[in-house]
Amino acid sequence: MIEPSSRGVGPAAPPAPPRPQINWGAVVGFGALGLLWPLLRLLGLEAAIGGLTTALVAFLTVSTVWVLGAGLGRVPRPVATLTLSGLLFGALLVATSMMLGEWPDYGVVATTVAAVVELGRSAGFGALTGLAAEAIQKGRRR
Repeated sequence: MIEPSSRGVGPAAPPAPPRPQINWGAVVGFGALGLLWPLLRLLGLEAAIGGLTTALVAFLTVSTVWVLGAGLGRVPRPVATLTLSGLLFGALLVATSMMLGEWPDYGVVATTVAAVVELGRSAGFGALTGLAAEAIQKGRRR
C-alpha cells in the first residue's frame, strides 16, 4: 500500500485552526439598539427636535456603538457578528413600527417586500460597520 507522503505530494498540511464562534450575546446586544429609534419617538424626542435630527442621532449612535464596541471590544468575527446584529436591528425596527402603527399598510405583498428591503438594508449597514470594526481590530494588533 502506498502512503500519501510517498506520492510526492508531501506531508499533509496541519488542520486549520477553528474559526472563533459568533458571540450571540454581542449579536443580541448590538441588535437591540434597533429599539433606540422607537424609544426616541415614544419619549417625544422626534417631535421636539425633528424627524431628520432624530434619525441622525439614532444612526450615528448605533454606528458609533457598533464600530467601537466590536472594534475595541475584540468581538470575534466582527463582520458576521454585526451583519447578524443588523438583521436583528431591522427586524426590531419593522416589528416596533408595525406595533406602534407607524408602518404603512400597502397590502401583504408590498409590506412584505418593504420589510425584506429593510432587513437587507440593516444587514448591509451591519456588514459595513463590521468592516470598520475589523479594521480597528487589525490596526490594534499591529
